[in-house]
Amino acid sequence: MSGTGAHGWGFTDDRGTALAAPSRPARVVAYVRAGAALLDLGVVPVAVYGSGHDGVEPDPAKDGGLAAAGVPYLGPGRALDEERLRELRPELVVDVTYDGKSPYAVDAGLVERLGVPLAALSVGDDLGLPAIIGRFGELGAALGAPAAGPGTGELEAAEAAVRAAVAGAGRGVLALSGAGAEQVHLARPEAWPELARLAGLGVRLLDPGPGPGANWLTTGWERVLGLAPALVLYDSRAHATRPEGPERLPAGARAVPWNPEVPPSPAAYARFFRALAEALTA
Repeated sequence: MSGTGAHGWGFTDDRGTALAAPSRPARVVAYVRAGAALLDLGVVPVAVYGSGHDGVEPDPAKDGGLAAAGVPYLGPGRALDEERLRELRPELVVDVTYDGKSPYAVDAGLVERLGVPLAALSVGDDLGLPAIIGRFGELGAALGAPAAGPGTGELEAAEAAVRAAVAGAGRGVLALSGAGAEQVHLARPEAWPELARLAGLGVRLLDPGPGPGANWLTTGWERVLGLAPALVLYDSRAHATRPEGPERLPAGARAVPWNPEVPPSPAAYARFFRALAEALTA
């Protein structure tokens, strides 16, 4: 069930939870990634919160257009002040889920005490990127956004630009997240929906090789040098270390910022794919 009808509003999230409300929720509080996606789709949250990686100030890499739209940031989701939330009078809380079972950034018990529905949409590798974007589009439409949503044509054009950029070129691309001077997390491409999508568009993404970790292989920076990428997608979030200096990147390698929590909207992924296409052809 999705949308508003004679019996009120309903939506089934990616945990399989059927949500219901007397009428379409107008006051939405969301995890910052979900909130930025909803904003792109035309739904303005009344507030957003962060994850365990985030501090008391919003991470500019994850903000999208939220600050410019005047959407207040409430701090990390697991440390939300219940009274402040009540004062916001939320009618729906929107989070993401990586396992299809539990919300990622907010305490479900807190939301239950508020007495409002909690929607959790999947952003894990169980769904492909088009399906993830589509589910956020469905939620946006259920909340009153245009069904088609803005940015769809932009994403198609950006994907075409990526295909054109990699045609006839075999430049290796490595995605990583810096973890200090000694360590780096190297992304396993198949574990990240946007990286898997890029691979499907022809980008030669480098696999870090065997070792522990489903999403990342944690290793030393010398592994980056050994893989010899021509282009590096580096985690641009505030808690990650920038890959600067010859001891971290091969000579001549280009570095492009990558937010592993890109808002799941066509417009946001279009911006990222377009930036990558430009770097591949530079």
